[in-house]
Amino acid sequence: MSADHSLLHVEHLRIRRGGVQVLELPHFSIRAEEKVAVIGPNGAGKSSLLLGLACLIPRDGGRIAFEGHEVAAHDEMAYRRRIAMVFQEPLLFDTTVLDNVAEGLRIRGTGRTEARRLALESLELLKVGHLAARSAHKLSGGEAQRVSLARAFAVRPRLILMDEPFSSLDLPTRIALAEDLGNILHKSGTAAIIATHDRIEALRVVDRLVVMDRGVVVQEGTPKEVMAQPANDFVAAFRRTTAPR
Repeated sequence: MSADHSLLHVEHLRIRRGGVQVLELPHFSIRAEEKVAVIGPNGAGKSSLLLGLACLIPRDGGRIAFEGHEVAAHDEMAYRRRIAMVFQEPLLFDTTVLDNVAEGLRIRGTGRTEARRLALESLELLKVGHLAARSAHKLSGGEAQRVSLARAFAVRPRLILMDEPFSSLDLPTRIALAEDLGNILHKSGTAAIIATHDRIEALRVVDRLVVMDRGVVVQEGTPKEVMAQPANDFVAAFRRTTAPR
């Protein structure tokens, strides 16, 4: 994919953690409004990729460009304010649900009244508006993850990064949330990169699959292409181990 048509474009991204190289990515791009799933087993490098793309861990090398402009060290804060990230664990503050969702808006300089309005809209979008006044520490796992997603969508990001957003949830909750998330991403036009070890979750949401193993990309393509024509034995085996339950 040409960098000229990309929302985010990466070249020669390398990341080391604990002195060990955990990611080597010659190139990666995502278009505006595109939804991409990064799949692979534990240790494949999925989380390191998302953290690197979000500039939350240092790069050992490589270049990141967003909306056609290189993200230099002094630009990282401005870049992070154009994107949002959702982690496996919701990481909510010990305050009300509404305050949690409004916090990202306040950090970005949004006035209190407008932040409240946008936060409430986002909570309704995720079907948890009725929880606005509840303590965030009194939510179920599914409710907490919906609030975490509402906080991310409230800032109107151009790109949202999600690291295993469903993995700690029970199956019915996971299925319902994946379906709702797919609808929200489609309607909002938000680009998304979702890291998951479960291709079934990924297929509900995305346009493109990227399969990783030990820090490198081993195959990418549409879900149909990757599932029907695995590039090697690893992809074929991983496909079978993540069959529908």
